[in-house]
Amino acid sequence: MSVPLRAAPAAEVRATDGTAMYRMIEELFPICRSITGEGLRQTLRHIARHVPLVLHEVPSGTKALDWTIPNEWNVKGAYIATLDGRRIVDFAHSNLHLVQYSHGLDRIVGREELLRHVHTLPERPAWIPYRTSYYNEGWGFCLSERQARTLTDTAYRVVIDATLAPGYLSYGELAIPGSSTDEFLFSVHCCHPSLANDNLSGIAVATWLASRIAAAPRRLSYRFLFIPGTIGSIAWLAANEPIVPRVTHGLVLSCLGDPGAFTYKQSRRGTAEIDRVLAHVLPHLVQPFIPYGYDERQYCSPGFDMPVGCLMRSPNGSYPEYHSSADDLALVRPDSLQQSLDMVWQVVEAVEGNLTYRSQNPKGEPQLGRRGLYRAIGGQQAQEFDQMTLLWVLNLADGKHSLLDMAERAQLPLPKLRAAADALVAVDLIRPAAAAAHKD
Repeated sequence: MSVPLRAAPAAEVRATDGTAMYRMIEELFPICRSITGEGLRQTLRHIARHVPLVLHEVPSGTKALDWTIPNEWNVKGAYIATLDGRRIVDFAHSNLHLVQYSHGLDRIVGREELLRHVHTLPERPAWIPYRTSYYNEGWGFCLSERQARTLTDTAYRVVIDATLAPGYLSYGELAIPGSSTDEFLFSVHCCHPSLANDNLSGIAVATWLASRIAAAPRRLSYRFLFIPGTIGSIAWLAANEPIVPRVTHGLVLSCLGDPGAFTYKQSRRGTAEIDRVLAHVLPHLVQPFIPYGYDERQYCSPGFDMPVGCLMRSPNGSYPEYHSSADDLALVRPDSLQQSLDMVWQVVEAVEGNLTYRSQNPKGEPQLGRRGLYRAIGGQQAQEFDQMTLLWVLNLADGKHSLLDMAERAQLPLPKLRAAADALVAVDLIRPAAAAAHKD
């Protein structure tokens, strides 16, 4: 089942600054998200206030590749209380307190049994861990180590007001058509509860990016997926195999709000155009593909082998606050979100502009001065390109070298080469290869 979710009027979605993205994170932070359930749908509806989404609902029990869509989980509350009624752990205070997919429960539990269902971070005694049990029926609570040390009574009342029953897996999708059917896929997981960097930062950056891309015509088509991790990408792949060959570039976006340096994890191929673009933009912060992490491992499974990498700041598992209550609103920063949006936009612009050109005057070096190009550069450092950049573009405009090929060969920035190419196109010294072939 698929349902369109209408976005707000354009005037309300044009803000692209870090402060606006941070406000979105603040609004979404309290929601208890999981791989299914009302919290996930509530989050998707919130995203749809900014960009139009199609809400897909996949029924529980549906086969999806080697997986089966699980039952839907919803929770109203949970707590551990002393026998005289004093609540010492309460889901209302932090939705990380309950292990995700815990089944309903209301009974007296002995201390030793309770402790077998308690998870803590002894090395970080004030933090609450984030734990899940999606595919193993059971129950559990996550406490700070300090809270756990107070569990000295012989028995406690444990209450989990939750349902696990047939329902739906929900995900949001936005397709933005371009002049080409080649697609750039962006994928974001939306299944974590109150974790600001590892969940909400990617959602915010992807939302603002989608709004910016949709504002003007594009060469490529774009597809944004807001999905629950692992099972969401598997469900999408199972239902959309005919689309997979159209995806020529892809990025999973995550952990983009902390102040760490940018990190790019390559696709399985390692040599895809998206890998080369990111290696050019982030030459010292590129990691090879490993079959662990976010949904890139599903897109890059051998039967699909899609050109999808993962862009992060501090990678998952590499920062102390990861998967704990310390991944809160204080960890993400408006300036980091803005920088992340600008970085992804730089990648989009690089891929959009990675054309192949053919010289219209390939025999000998054309005279640049009479075409005004020497006056255009004039030795002024403020120009976007210089004489050497012009000469590299002219020499490699043979219908075989893309701008990215030129950037790698000449060791020059892509934006500089793009500016030079635009200037040469303006005086009809080069043309995009397709246009030149059409003229011939």
